[in-house]
Amino acid sequence: MRLIVVGTGGMAKNHVEHFARIPGVEIVGAVDTDATRLTAFCDTFDIRNRFSSLDEALAWNEFDAVTNVTPDKAHHPTTLPLLVAGKHVLCEKPLAENYEKALEMTEAAERAGVVNMVNLTYRNVAQLQKAREMVISGEIGTVKHVEASYLQSWLVSRAWGDWRSESKWLWRLSTGHGSNGVLGDIGIHILDFAAYGAATDIDHVFARLKTFNKAPDERIGEYTLDANDSFSMSVDFANGALGVVHASRWATGHLNELKLRIYGERGGLEVSHSPNGSELRGCLGDDTETATWRVIEVPPVLTNYQRFAEAVMTGSSQDPSFRHAANLQRVLDLAMVTETERRELKV
Repeated sequence: MRLIVVGTGGMAKNHVEHFARIPGVEIVGAVDTDATRLTAFCDTFDIRNRFSSLDEALAWNEFDAVTNVTPDKAHHPTTLPLLVAGKHVLCEKPLAENYEKALEMTEAAERAGVVNMVNLTYRNVAQLQKAREMVISGEIGTVKHVEASYLQSWLVSRAWGDWRSESKWLWRLSTGHGSNGVLGDIGIHILDFAAYGAATDIDHVFARLKTFNKAPDERIGEYTLDANDSFSMSVDFANGALGVVHASRWATGHLNELKLRIYGERGGLEVSHSPNGSELRGCLGDDTETATWRVIEVPPVLTNYQRFAEAVMTGSSQDPSFRHAANLQRVLDLAMVTETERRELKV
């Protein structure tokens, strides 16, 4: 598989490092409108073919697949011409800024008949995969209640850098710079974490969003700090379960932590993921009588990068697909409407 990287910002490094370890994958080029960034990136990873525009790369055409690591608002305009050209695409999340654009990308990919995946990175968590398997196999019975949280603390600490002065963080706080806040940035991750782990889709949503004061007049330089910082969401799942989902960038002491609790009529599961590792615990069988939780050992699973490469090389389809990410985007879009209208909406 001959792969090019579109967008050479911070996340591109992760993509290249993963793909470079996969047998049969050759990284043949990179695209970025910022010449300085492009040169530094290609020099670091020894990428020979360098393009200042997507049109240049498409004219060259010596590639089979693309990993699209552009900023969120650029996913739609950069992915569509790639699909028309018949290229397989792994796109960073979210698929698009809104459901309408995500659906257009989905339908274009399905018409083209190419492999299309979205890098919902927490699918790489083996413990989440195992929890889903256990739910589907009926080990905890019918799921009744789901709790999910995604907690970050980069508005409190400087562990990842200083958001007050660094553009790579400030844009995430400004709707004028293409951000839909914590809901748009990591909301898609925790919704996928919850629905995938509980093996059921979300069909009703009611959300509250909150933007907290962070600077005088809510501005730092060119950035208006108006994107949401925290959200809480009540959801109904298609199987009848009730769910509570929340996320925040103000969670002191939690650099990047996801947690999922799934409660069924015969048992419970808890998935935790943080920079320190992942864990799956279960309360099953006779342990439900004593509320005893035990760690469940889980073997590793393939990453999204490996599954994308496998899909391209074998011609098979793999999740999470554009269609799945578009459906999640619809939930996120409706969540914003529910905040405005203060009412529950059906997905």
